[in-house]
Amino acid sequence: MASNGRILPHQTQVLVVLIPFPAQGHLNQLLHLSNLFLAQNIPVHYVGTVTHIRQATLRHHNSTSNIHFHAFEVPPFVSPPPNPSNPENDFPSHLIPSFEASTQLREPVGKLLQSLSSQAKRVIIIHDSLMASVAQDATNMPNVENYTFHSTSAFTTFVSFWERMGKPPLEGFRVPEFPIFEGCFAAQFVGFIIAQYELLKFNDGNIYNTSRVIEDPFLELLERNGGKKVWALGPFNPLAIEKKDSIGFRHSCMEWLDKQEQSSVIYISFGTTTALTDEQIQQLAIGLEQSKQKFIWVLRDADKGDIFDENEAKRLDLPNGFEERMEGKGLIVRDWAPQLEILSHNSTGGFMSHCGWNSCLESITMGVPIAAWPMHSDQPKNAALITNVLKVGLVVKDWAQRKALVTASDIENCVRRLMQTKEGDEMRERAARLKNAIHKSTEEGGVSRMEMDSFIAHITK
Repeated sequence: MASNGRILPHQTQVLVVLIPFPAQGHLNQLLHLSNLFLAQNIPVHYVGTVTHIRQATLRHHNSTSNIHFHAFEVPPFVSPPPNPSNPENDFPSHLIPSFEASTQLREPVGKLLQSLSSQAKRVIIIHDSLMASVAQDATNMPNVENYTFHSTSAFTTFVSFWERMGKPPLEGFRVPEFPIFEGCFAAQFVGFIIAQYELLKFNDGNIYNTSRVIEDPFLELLERNGGKKVWALGPFNPLAIEKKDSIGFRHSCMEWLDKQEQSSVIYISFGTTTALTDEQIQQLAIGLEQSKQKFIWVLRDADKGDIFDENEAKRLDLPNGFEERMEGKGLIVRDWAPQLEILSHNSTGGFMSHCGWNSCLESITMGVPIAAWPMHSDQPKNAALITNVLKVGLVVKDWAQRKALVTASDIENCVRRLMQTKEGDEMRERAARLKNAIHKSTEEGGVSRMEMDSFIAHITK
């Protein structure tokens, strides 16, 4: 085991152990949460496989030097490349071996918890809902509390739960339209989810990376129908963005953004688990060119289970001469892009996104409306929250048409609607109002600040 976890002084009252699920959007959320606990002087222990700890810290924007990382070895797992032409669905099935390998963390994590619980007055475990099996031995330790972190929106968690219950009528509440579950997950991953969810009944409460400002009705419904305390501790991501990272580096795309007009650029990124087909990439490129809008497009292959695997990632091809023709009009980023900085820049006026919850929340907190193009998992339901409930986005690809190619003209129309019409301006205004309300809620006396204060008081009592 590699660890920078130092032995704790005996007087340590309370510490937090975070157990993330090994996919980028999950690793990142709990690293942001680590920083919120550290700001309250609560020691944080962050647990994962050697590979995933390395991945999380490599890509994290802020300093992680005060976090105690525990990187455990797990048996080797296969790390195949993504398969964008999978006929069943767009779920990143190539990552499943790495997900399954991480369930082997149960034994080393159990030993770590035993050791920490003998040194601290109280140990607070916050585990991803998909890592319940790794945290399960904590239920037998007297001074350990166990909270489940749901990496999805409260809306998505609630409507999924309500769907499983058979959609019973809810007194005084009409549930908004949301897409069907079909096609969201690979069949073999559904079994993985069910096995984890069986173990959640032992937890002491549920934590969401959201704010009552955004999702109050759904948080209340979860609390009312789930019987356990719900804490909305988000948004976890920083709201004030440093212009450079912790070592003074500024990405070259930021210099380009500095030269563009306010709200004139659309940012395009589909997260770390999505691989588009060659044909879809061609259509997207043609649509962007025809829209005549400025853009930054992050064009990289989906992550493998082990991003450090020596085999070169596939370079994705664009139409002939596209990059030359787009010189000055658009930027292709083929490496890691500083998403929070891009979204917080006043030249950015829209975000074409897969609607992973991380990306949705980052966009909302930066006041940027979304062109929603969900691919798998919770993304279709998040897209419904963005477009139907919060009304800070429009649909690029309807989930009912998920097998269809999104054509260049569809893309051109969506980009123009978001960036050049009164409808798009109104979405930007709503997004800006939501951003301001969220920022206010984290100040003294605001609803998000009070929620975090009450959680800290609850675990340190």
